Amino acid sequence: MVKIAGSKKLKRQMAPSYWGITRKNKRFAVTVKPGSHKKDQSIPTSVFLRDTLKIVSDLREAKYAIYNGKVSVDGVKIKSIHHGIGLMDVVELEGLKEIYRLVPSNGILLKPITIQDVDKTKKLVIVKSKTTIKNGKTQIGFHDGRSLIDDAIVNVGDTCLMQIPEQKILNVIKLEENSKGLIIQGINAGRIGDIKKIKEGTFILPKRVEIKIGEREIEIPANLVMPIGNDEPPIQIR
Repeated sequence: MVKIAGSKKLKRQMAPSYWGITRKNKRFAVTVKPGSHKKDQSIPTSVFLRDTLKIVSDLREAKYAIYNGKVSVDGVKIKSIHHGIGLMDVVELEGLKEIYRLVPSNGILLKPITIQDVDKTKKLVIVKSKTTIKNGKTQIGFHDGRSLIDDAIVNVGDTCLMQIPEQKILNVIKLEENSKGLIIQGINAGRIGDIKKIKEGTFILPKRVEIKIGEREIEIPANLVMPIGNDEPPIQIR
């Protein structure tokens, strides 16, 4: 028979460090199935419970919690141990008062932070695509895999404050000069800086952003920056 899906296992030595798994325990670890987030930018739900948060002792307990609907991501119950949890996702666990959001921090791609109950219904999402469809309507695609038909005036690279799980855009934060941006990948992941200049892409170079972090000013691809507004972020991200 033809194999139509990727492997469900991953060698532990190849797993990203931010998963928090041990390297010399067993040979394989659960991997991420294609879904809302990219495979190399997300954590499998079972690994998140067992190794990142360490609230279950083994895969068997993780499966029990997931299959019995005790784990919700962005307000939706997850029933797969391979589901990828990624940037800005909100995770709730039945029986625990803590609510988690995954954010970049101190050069780490994804780190869970505890957030207030009032913030669990809001999420920042980056606009990744904008397409005109039938009847002149606009379909917007976001970094977490969701898409939405909406009349909001947005451009690729902007950030939307979204209400979840209803998928309603509450506010649009433009990628523009003299605003603040959160770096989401690389050695500066988690740092917030002032966007000084935006350089349009060329045939060779992608669109770039000059951003000032403390006393340093660096230039990085625009897709590594999440605009968060002119003042404090609209939700807790630290």
